[in-house]
Amino acid sequence: MSFLFPNQHVLHQSFSSPLNQKARTVPSPKATPYQARPELFAAYSVVDDAKNKAQKLSAEAQKEFDKASGAGGKKQLELYTPTFYAAATFGGLLACGLTHTAVTPLDLVKCRRQVDAKLYKGNFQAWGLIFRQEGVRGIFTGWSPTLFGYSAQGAFKYGWYEYFKKKYSDLAGPENAYKYKTVLYLTASASAEFLADLALCPFEAVKVRMQTTIPPPYKGTFDGISKITAAEGVGGLYKGLYPLWGRQIPYTMMKFASFETIVEKIYDSLPGQKSDYGKGAQTAVSFSGGYLAGILCAIVSHPADVLVSKLNANRAAGEAFGAAVARNYRDIGFMGLWNGLPVRIVMIGTLTGLQWMIYDYFKMFMGFPTTGGAAPPEKK
Repeated sequence: MSFLFPNQHVLHQSFSSPLNQKARTVPSPKATPYQARPELFAAYSVVDDAKNKAQKLSAEAQKEFDKASGAGGKKQLELYTPTFYAAATFGGLLACGLTHTAVTPLDLVKCRRQVDAKLYKGNFQAWGLIFRQEGVRGIFTGWSPTLFGYSAQGAFKYGWYEYFKKKYSDLAGPENAYKYKTVLYLTASASAEFLADLALCPFEAVKVRMQTTIPPPYKGTFDGISKITAAEGVGGLYKGLYPLWGRQIPYTMMKFASFETIVEKIYDSLPGQKSDYGKGAQTAVSFSGGYLAGILCAIVSHPADVLVSKLNANRAAGEAFGAAVARNYRDIGFMGLWNGLPVRIVMIGTLTGLQWMIYDYFKMFMGFPTTGGAAPPEKK
């Protein structure tokens, strides 16, 4: 019951001298800087809660951003392992098989115009004519051997390219591999395409015959293979191999070497490092570099592409390769080697851009970095 008794301050004022005003007006003691101020406890609590919530929301937002951009995704796996080569092989299968099959209508018109330049006046006129005569199925003539052939070719090409790039790089050493990287890209891609065309050639023979013969002589891929081998033996499936090498090896050398160089230049022109960019940005770089590389590929490989179409369509059984090439060249001349080039530029540019985009996206999905834009080796 302390409230019944006066405190010391009241007693002092009551019994002290009335002349001592200083004693009567003794101020209450102030809080020192180290004492807590109870009236602000509620404000401190609100501020701390708001700060903690803001920090939590910031951490969650950063986590979601990292997840979306790929920076916080799965950890990158080790390169040049069996898993890496398997991913490269399957990624190449998807990249080439799907894209080549998707542009079958363009490829159909291109092949027919290469064999007979007067057959159609333009792409849309050709598709309209084919649609009226054969329906939608006719526009996609040759899709089956295209899917099988270019899936096999893509698997071999990308898988072996990664293998040979590593193999030749190890043989040259880190410094020489970086110094002569363009030579490395050219030799690795040429080696890979040499093997890939062995898988592609039988399907390419069936595809070209189905697309350049009206009406198509085969019901499908395996019907075509069985009829060709029955009439001409296994060699009939490979009679276009030399011009196929002549078309595909320069094409692939340009495709890989120019892509790697273009992508490196793109990243050099951008602020920061390649690793600073997320999946979306890296995929866009892959498509852009691939499209530009595809334009160069189409120009370099087009004459051989025309000869492949011609030889698969009209090379007689037992006719020598050189004689067949000379005969077809006399028929069409130098300018004839460039029939259908504008169509092929659009087709190959789009194809190559999509292929690199699909391939690199699949590599990222599997936990590997995209192709190109690597930093130079550290100097010892």
